[in-house]
Amino acid sequence: QVQLTESGGGLVQAGGSLRLSCAASGRTISTYNVGWFRQAPGKEREFVAAISSSGLITFYADSVKGQFTISRDNAKNTVYLQMNSLKPEDTAVYYCAARYQRMSRTAERYDYWGQGTQVTVSS
Repeated sequence: QVQLTESGGGLVQAGGSLRLSCAASGRTISTYNVGWFRQAPGKEREFVAAISSSGLITFYADSVKGQFTISRDNAKNTVYLQMNSLKPEDTAVYYCAARYQRMSRTAERYDYWGQGTQVTVSS
């Protein structure tokens, strides 16, 4: 089993930046494809970005293309989400998730999840 822990969330003003981290323990993160999802109160969980185990392939939701960047450092057992030009609409709990099979935009296909980290963007 792999355990995932998100960090880096917090309160930021609109237009600011944050970098979220997803650290793995128990197993090396290099085995897994990893996705980032977010969920705001009263809304469904939303796909944000995904990265292949090698880091060679990335997918982004249309809403964050050009704004967010997903990356990974397998030597540090960590996947990152760099978030720039943040807007109040980006406020949510952000989760990372992992699966052995190929990367996906569908939350139900992921096997392992972190506890989430809160991102709040003030206007």
